[in-house]
Amino acid sequence: MNLTERFLNYVKFDTQSAEDTESVPSTPKQLIFAEYLKQELEAEGLDDVEMDDKGYIYATLPANTKKEIPTIGFISHYDTSPDCSGKDVKPRIIENYDGTDIELSQGIVSTVEKFPELKKHMGEDIIVTDGTTLLGADDKAGIAEIVQAMCWLRDNKGIEHGDIRIAFNPDEEIGMGAHHFDVERFGCEWAYTIDGGDLGELEFENFNAASAKINIKGVSVHPGYAKGKMVNANRLAAEFVGMLPQDETPETTEGYQGFFHLLGIESGIENARLSYIIRDHDRERFEERKQLIADCAEKLNEKYGKGTAEAIVKDQYYNMKEKIDPNMHVIDLVLKAMQECDVPPCVKPIRGGTDGAQLSFRGLPCPNIFAGGVNFHGPHEFVSIQVMEKAMQVIVKICELTAGYND
Repeated sequence: MNLTERFLNYVKFDTQSAEDTESVPSTPKQLIFAEYLKQELEAEGLDDVEMDDKGYIYATLPANTKKEIPTIGFISHYDTSPDCSGKDVKPRIIENYDGTDIELSQGIVSTVEKFPELKKHMGEDIIVTDGTTLLGADDKAGIAEIVQAMCWLRDNKGIEHGDIRIAFNPDEEIGMGAHHFDVERFGCEWAYTIDGGDLGELEFENFNAASAKINIKGVSVHPGYAKGKMVNANRLAAEFVGMLPQDETPETTEGYQGFFHLLGIESGIENARLSYIIRDHDRERFEERKQLIADCAEKLNEKYGKGTAEAIVKDQYYNMKEKIDPNMHVIDLVLKAMQECDVPPCVKPIRGGTDGAQLSFRGLPCPNIFAGGVNFHGPHEFVSIQVMEKAMQVIVKICELTAGYND
């Protein structure tokens, strides 16, 4: 099976994760793919293939030398985003893409004006959706690249390497992917998530992240007799939204700029609930953002009465840079691998997070490498086959270079 066939096979599985659930994984359908993946790894001859009761898969490509080489790992997640359906994905390969607009289906078009990154892939073979679902390159492209790289190393025994561990997990898209990851069982000195975007992306800075739930209690009274009595939770929800900076949202920020992102509002006269995520690269500014959420809820309490608003803020992950900086050899290896694979590196901060951010804070330095997908979490997602092949080559080269790490 080649890399493209492997990827196309993976995206047939609906593995969408879900917010607001206590189960692990968050959706049982993820386990269907996990079991399939486990069986595939066994069939490919990897060692120590195991899956725990939460759907975390671990496996080993054993060392082919007695030389002392650090054990390294590669990690990808198999869930897809709750933001867009991943059911009945219908991928299509556009060979030798000519750089023009792509009609995904009737009335749904990926235009180069709106998605200028398409132009970078002229002359390549790209995989697109039919406009009704996401594609799933985030992160099934990463899984396919890791598995294909292990198979290549298995079949090309002239490339010296140490023990290589791989792992695939659920629920990354809801910020829970690393929560049940067994770092001790994984047993690596360092690792890489293959979960980045376009060619050459290398990320070891990410947002500090938190979630916020704001619960608002109103008072319902017949509107004809409501003066001085009604407290309309709908209106208070809108008031809360207006208290936050209007120019600090995902739509208005880039680079290192943080934001407040309103995920959703559920409201009526008596009750309203707002869901936010809070993001900032700077730890001090991150703490200030969380405090602002709490302060806005308190202002509603001061204005409308104690107990009107409650803000529940929970940290999700932190900027991995503070854990990577003392271990820059992990980055140097990737940069050298990219150079030898003719991949121009694009080092930039992640405007999001990866499982590697949480794992880095648990003692496993774990930067993020490109997997090739573009326009994640929506129907305009696509991936270049040639970029996927480059990602696989970089994985192989990292394994080869690590063999000389102690020389």
